[in-house]
Amino acid sequence: MEGPGLRAGDALLILGLETSCDETAAALLDGGRIVSNVVASQADLHARFGGVVPEVASRRHLELVIPVIEEALGEHTIDDLETVAVTQGPGLIGALLVGLSAAKALAWGRGLPLVPVNHLHGHVASLYLEPEPLEPPFLCLLASGGHTLLVDVPEHGAFRPLGTTLDDAAGEAFDKGARLLGLGYPGGAEIDRLAREGDPEAFDFPVARVPGLDFSFSGVKTALLYEVRGLGDQAEARRADLVASYQRAIVRALVARTLEAAERTGAERVAIVGGVAANSELRAALPDATAPPLALCTDNAAMIASAARYSEAIPPPGYLALDAYASAL
Repeated sequence: MEGPGLRAGDALLILGLETSCDETAAALLDGGRIVSNVVASQADLHARFGGVVPEVASRRHLELVIPVIEEALGEHTIDDLETVAVTQGPGLIGALLVGLSAAKALAWGRGLPLVPVNHLHGHVASLYLEPEPLEPPFLCLLASGGHTLLVDVPEHGAFRPLGTTLDDAAGEAFDKGARLLGLGYPGGAEIDRLAREGDPEAFDFPVARVPGLDFSFSGVKTALLYEVRGLGDQAEARRADLVASYQRAIVRALVARTLEAAERTGAERVAIVGGVAANSELRAALPDATAPPLALCTDNAAMIASAARYSEAIPPPGYLALDAYASAL
């Protein structure tokens, strides 16, 4: 059994849980090999609202968490587990508490250690999974619906922030732009799809340049709003061009900052993670960057279990007092 200060390690069968937003996920990891990775998305449930409703998400997590765990276990049983890992934050408090409570109950019931995982570290740890794990050090762009930051990753289980967004995250900008243009939710995938039909040079959407290696995406969202208003009845006919140009502006900003950070730090390797890392234009614009498989870009539990391999495991009953946190630590 794990003791204080010990890491979960590579040889353990780890059950990971992730409920930070609107995906209820459970995964089983054997070292760096994914045994199972189950994700129950709530996208259709929240689409009618144009975004995630926290209370609705929490209630749905309560309904899904046990079935998802059972599916992830497959032929294994709880008695086969050696460690339980769970997202502690950041995220929606109500949603996080569902996963954290389930993880505590599973671990306590079998006398297992528990590893609380920072969601952002989980995204980075998606790069450590087989079949082609990336070894630190490297520079990483983490871009998702809730977070956009550049981090220096010197070793497993650690990173140093270099820059972050001052307002909207890149994924949030995609979602808000999609909503403005009458597209579905989640907006990032809809924008990526429709952008292939448009001219990315049709509109010149500026993205603010801020000091250091930080990002700002609120201005480009406002520019899109003004352009749509100016087009009036023509906006619908020009929607593909608007989408393509809007996506190009966001991707250019992400790429420019990433390359600038690589030059400043002398990083020889660059990686991209998070939901926005699934964007086809971003991947094409950074062809030499390492990115996880598409299934590991969006929120999932395999990345949480992966991060647990390089995190301290808390023996029982020390984890019973753990609480979730909403903001990044």
